[in-house]
Amino acid sequence: MINEQKSTNLLANSHSPTIISEVAPWLSKIVYPLGKQLLLPFFFKKVTITGQENIPTDGAVIVAPTHRSRWDAIIVPYAVGRLSSSGRDPHFMVSANEMKGIQGWFIRRLGGFPVNTERPGMDSLKYSFELLCQGEMVVIFPEGGIFRTKEVQPLKRGVAKIALDTEEVKPEVATKILPVKITYDQEIPKRGASVEVNIGKPLMVKKYCSSSQSAKRNSLDLTQDLQHSLVAL
Repeated sequence: MINEQKSTNLLANSHSPTIISEVAPWLSKIVYPLGKQLLLPFFFKKVTITGQENIPTDGAVIVAPTHRSRWDAIIVPYAVGRLSSSGRDPHFMVSANEMKGIQGWFIRRLGGFPVNTERPGMDSLKYSFELLCQGEMVVIFPEGGIFRTKEVQPLKRGVAKIALDTEEVKPEVATKILPVKITYDQEIPKRGASVEVNIGKPLMVKKYCSSSQSAKRNSLDLTQDLQHSLVAL
């Protein structure tokens, strides 16, 4: 797997994950246009997206959205994925409970992979890391759960840690974090709701790889700047 450089970080030195997830191009070519033409117009009165010009078209990208509803798992790929200016199929972490049955079959083939939201396992983190080292786009919700509020919640440091580990091991993929703020006009979206998606400028992770301070300090600085970026959107 990742053996181009030696690294002291835990993700690079852990065993390869047992998670199996991939984007099936034939399925994404069907599902995303159907979602755009049928599902979203049927459920939402209005979907507004700003900042799509900020989406990186290549290199490793962690899409870091706020999390307000299960609809986010559809809204985010619609806003930043193959139908946007990026033309990319994002991978994304989803709750292990959502990976069951026919729903899980579709999610897994659209790039979704399971994570225990209460106690994220090493396999999920390692899988995200390896996708990023391959220059992929990965969606990770930095607040750690769904919050029925418009205010940005304190962010977990996991996104920053994975980003910094990737930049350390694979600097050539130029890892970036893309802040995305999702706002619904209803606390629990129902049919007829409106949603606004604001996409900010990406944070260049290389800027936070300082050898003059601790890894913890670097991750705290990156997390803090991501928080500020989301609040400002």
